[in-house]
Amino acid sequence: MADKTEIDKAVAAHAAWKTRLKTAIDSGKIDMPLATIRVDNQCPFGQWLHGPKLTAADKNSAHYKSVKDQHAEFHKVAAQVAELALTRKLEQAKQMLSVTGEFTKVSTKLTTAMIDWKKNTA
Repeated sequence: MADKTEIDKAVAAHAAWKTRLKTAIDSGKIDMPLATIRVDNQCPFGQWLHGPKLTAADKNSAHYKSVKDQHAEFHKVAAQVAELALTRKLEQAKQMLSVTGEFTKVSTKLTTAMIDWKKNTA
C-alpha cells in the first residue's frame, strides 16, 4: 500500500533539490554524479517507488503511474540544471530554476501528483 509517510518525505526531499541546484550554480560543484541524478531509482523515494513494498494494485493505479512519470521527468530536468551549473552555463541554469523555468514546472507537477496520490491513499 502506498505509504503517506514515504510520500511526505519525498515531497520534502524533492523540494530541497532547488536549493541544492542553486548551490551547484554558485559553486560549480554538485555532490553526486550527473548519471545518478538523471535516473529516478537512486534516491530513497525512487527506490521505494520501484521497489517491492508497493502492491501490484498500487503500481497499476493512475496515481502511481502519474507520480512515476513525473518523478522520472524531475530527475531528468534536475540533471540538466546540474550539468548547466557544472559547465558554467549559469544563465541557462538560473532560467530553468526561475518561477517560469522548466525545473520549477516539473517540480510543481511532481509535488502535485504526490499530494494527489497521498490524498487518495487509504
